[in-house]
Amino acid sequence: MEKILLAAPRGFCAGVAFAIEVVDLALKAYGAPLYVRHAIVHNEWVVKSFEARGVIFVEDVSEIPDGMPVVFSAHGVSPEVRRVAAERNLTIVDATCPLVTKVHNEAKHYAKKDYFMIYIGHEGHVEAEGTMGEAPERMVLVETPADAENLQIPHYDNLAVLSQTTLSVDEVMATMAVLERRFPHLVKPPKGDICYATTNRQAAIRAMAEQCDLFLVVGSTTSSNSNRLREVAEQFGAEAHLLMSPDQIKPEWRTDYKCVGISSGASTPEVLVEDIIGSLLNGRTIPVEVVETVKEDINFRPNRELIELAQSR
Repeated sequence: MEKILLAAPRGFCAGVAFAIEVVDLALKAYGAPLYVRHAIVHNEWVVKSFEARGVIFVEDVSEIPDGMPVVFSAHGVSPEVRRVAAERNLTIVDATCPLVTKVHNEAKHYAKKDYFMIYIGHEGHVEAEGTMGEAPERMVLVETPADAENLQIPHYDNLAVLSQTTLSVDEVMATMAVLERRFPHLVKPPKGDICYATTNRQAAIRAMAEQCDLFLVVGSTTSSNSNRLREVAEQFGAEAHLLMSPDQIKPEWRTDYKCVGISSGASTPEVLVEDIIGSLLNGRTIPVEVVETVKEDINFRPNRELIELAQSR
């Protein structure tokens, strides 16, 4: 190994940083145990660190005792989940990423105007389930261009398209091209649904991947955006792997590749990236070059009421 190229931007996006801050504040405001519906973000390290502080992660709000606080994860929830939470008198603390909320609001907007919606997303992903829950009777999911080619929908005068925020930019464009050809009257939101962080992290890898023999994405296998980063690196010709810890590093990665590229998913703490780099170097002096393609300066602030409640405890 002659050098390591480190992608910038990488790691935590504003939505993940926001969600983690919300759980941190909720712990201070309400104490433990604190219930969170679904993994706050798709990273086991983050989840385990919160579990050590008394956070209990559940998949169904019916598992939470009546009257307790509940944090909704960064991925968002359907109106049905909100209804059940209200029925059980749970105190809702919402950590939904504002960019996911934007897509929910688009779904509500189009539903009110009698649109049928095509949602580009991953079957079973919690973000997809939450967004499609806004109008389940008038929304259908497609995952790939082939799905779009074979899609049969009821006749609607008004047709719109939405997408999950963490998908591959290239794959969504390919799927969108098929949908626009098949349904010329398809309406798209004024601003695309794929979030800025997903776009920026994929662009950084595109700028680097051709220089790299090996590309390592630090992130969880359950993280949609991390998996997409690995796929982008592969598309540009690099051997690519997704990993979370140094014990997943293969010995030949330290010796058989001249240039190793590294990035990390939007829910990956920087400490995990540092651990991987340290293990790759293994005490050797090898240059680590940062390749910065864009500066990110977006921040989301938790609501004032939660901040003040946490400060008062």
